[in-house]
Amino acid sequence: MTITAGLDVGGAHLKVALVEDGRTIAAEQFRCRLWVGMEKLDTALKKAAPLLARASSHAITMTGELSDQFPDRKTGVITIVARMIREFGPDAQFWMGPRGFGSAAEAMKHTSDVGSTNFLATAELVARHHADTLLIDFGSTTTDIIPIIGGKPVPRGLTDAERQTTGELVYTGYTRTAVMGVTNRAPFKGQWVSLTREYLATMADVRRILSILPDGLDLHSTADDRGKSVPESVARFARMLGRDAKDGSVDDWAVTAAWVREVQMRSIADGVLQVLSCQPLRPDAPIIAAGIGASEVAEIARRMGRTCRSFAHLSDATDACRETATHFAPAVAVALLLEGRSVQ
Repeated sequence: MTITAGLDVGGAHLKVALVEDGRTIAAEQFRCRLWVGMEKLDTALKKAAPLLARASSHAITMTGELSDQFPDRKTGVITIVARMIREFGPDAQFWMGPRGFGSAAEAMKHTSDVGSTNFLATAELVARHHADTLLIDFGSTTTDIIPIIGGKPVPRGLTDAERQTTGELVYTGYTRTAVMGVTNRAPFKGQWVSLTREYLATMADVRRILSILPDGLDLHSTADDRGKSVPESVARFARMLGRDAKDGSVDDWAVTAAWVREVQMRSIADGVLQVLSCQPLRPDAPIIAAGIGASEVAEIARRMGRTCRSFAHLSDATDACRETATHFAPAVAVALLLEGRSVQ
């Protein structure tokens, strides 16, 4: 059997998945700080080379064109497509959203369909397994909310600009979002405290303080370039309140961190309710959870009285990569979609 690789080229991570005969057999992510320069993508590709060497065909999607490395999105798409062709040759296929897959030449012609439509690949795959559902992909940086009705994805928006108005794109992430981007105040020892509007702590720190951040998901440097222990996260978080870690107990900081997490969860729930207010789903329609924050999606589903299933179950992932297949759903999706097209 041949192996197909799916690549999701983001501005912070390169995600790679391998599928064989309709089954996901590997899924990994590699740090890729594309905003620093294209050489970071080169480095990520080198680290992914042992995985990619197993594949004979390649399906590529991207969000990295949003990086401020590029003057505009069109330039970003063209630059990334050119780099991918240099790596994988002219047979590489690019996901173009509603247009499906296309060649490099087609991708460079239809850049608006290529950039940041990875969510639609995931939704297309989910729709082949569930006629009516809501896909929520809670990633490191953003959250995608895509309704699927009658076996078809029915987003009202396709671009980021459109989706940020429809509730289908909530710009908040499981790890990378700065705390100052979630809320401007928080309770501490019975008082409301205005937060510092500085990049001092992230949601990765919040989740470390709450002991709900699995190892290996936060690949980036911390705000102060120091370590990732709980005490170091508390120190960063405390500065958001103009305080030092010693000004509160571990329990004090955990309560405040729990409140910040709750604000973020509510922002995603608000997006879900906005989407459902326009695209109502029958009560027994499940929520499909994807992204590194899939466990949080399950909590949102529980609060809304809906069943929740992980993306891994429909990707037929092996036990070894069941969790990572859910975490890196768009890479898995483009690989499975391209493989399915080739066997038709």
